[in-house]
Amino acid sequence: MKALLALEDGACFEGTSFGATAVTAVGEACFNTSMTGYQEVLTDPSYRGQIVAMTYPLIGNYGINPDDNESDQPHVRGFVIEELCETPSNWRSKETLGDYLKRHNIPGIQGIDTRALTKRLREQGAMRAVISTDPNLSIEEAVRMAKESPSMEGADFVQEVSATENYRWDPDDQLSCEWTIPNASKETPGQIVDENGQHFQPLPESKYHIVAYDLGIKRNILRMLRQSGFTVDVVNAHTTAEEVLALNPDGIFLSNGPGDPASLDYVHHEIKKLIGKKPIFAICLGHQVLCHAFGGKTFKLKFGHRGGNQPVKDLRSEKIAITSQNHGFAVDAQSLPDDVEVTHINLNDGTVEGLQHKKHPVFSVQYHPEAAPGPNDAAYFFEEFANLIDSQS
Repeated sequence: MKALLALEDGACFEGTSFGATAVTAVGEACFNTSMTGYQEVLTDPSYRGQIVAMTYPLIGNYGINPDDNESDQPHVRGFVIEELCETPSNWRSKETLGDYLKRHNIPGIQGIDTRALTKRLREQGAMRAVISTDPNLSIEEAVRMAKESPSMEGADFVQEVSATENYRWDPDDQLSCEWTIPNASKETPGQIVDENGQHFQPLPESKYHIVAYDLGIKRNILRMLRQSGFTVDVVNAHTTAEEVLALNPDGIFLSNGPGDPASLDYVHHEIKKLIGKKPIFAICLGHQVLCHAFGGKTFKLKFGHRGGNQPVKDLRSEKIAITSQNHGFAVDAQSLPDDVEVTHINLNDGTVEGLQHKKHPVFSVQYHPEAAPGPNDAAYFFEEFANLIDSQS
């Protein structure tokens, strides 16, 4: 069955349908340069409202399994690839990529020139788009729908993905992949071996209690916080500063998430009241929200940073890290007050990748130290958060 992807500038790519049939969806077209991790991309709440194209040519070769989900459902509006692998080879696989998208009513298109699409998005910028597996939809109608669809600027998708009820992330199932990570060494004291013969590290003692604002939090962030000794109370994005402080946390975490950070006034207001009250660590959208709480501004990037190979320089140590990123907005360095310092920059375009307050125990990074499936260059930030809490006690 035929499928099409139409952009607001009138460009149209025709290919073959997979996933949901007879479905049409609108969203912002963007591209991701990762070679692996398509399942994590699909289930990352930060992709809410977007049609994602993978630049790696073969997608679906290791199938889908519940252990690699970053949330309870996929959030992309549509999925664009060059070639679909319909016979995955992975003992952990539970279903094919096509079946998974079909089950969640998400359209996919394969067989298009993803290199041409990526080049167009790099030159023209991210664009509103329509993806359709409906054979009755004309190209002209699809382009019209793309032009009339809402812009990502001003969009608040956080309200769609934030937890409806607050909850505690403090697992008691030591054998679950949800809570522990595979350990390469078979000599680790206290290691756990599951029914498949995989060796896992035991969880450490929980030393810190923190509150995490759920702006679209990824599951691997919660895993790594717990693996670093944190018990985490996850709260909805509308939670007030007074409600957070009433929980008496040792620290506060601001998560990743989708949409335009400038549209989240209700979050900026509460975070501003928390600065200086407790140590704060923020990632991705949380980093941008923190910028607004400081009194700064953000702006939309031409085509965003999405992939697992973004080079970032730590201005304090001069060290370079290869990082996982997924964002379409960035902090305006010129808008920051004098008491906020830029700590990291992107080596591709010079944009801000990290901040810290000069007086208060507050810091943030634009990229993902919890990267799943990788790279792991920046995982040390969770330990830095623990050390920051220790320094304030």
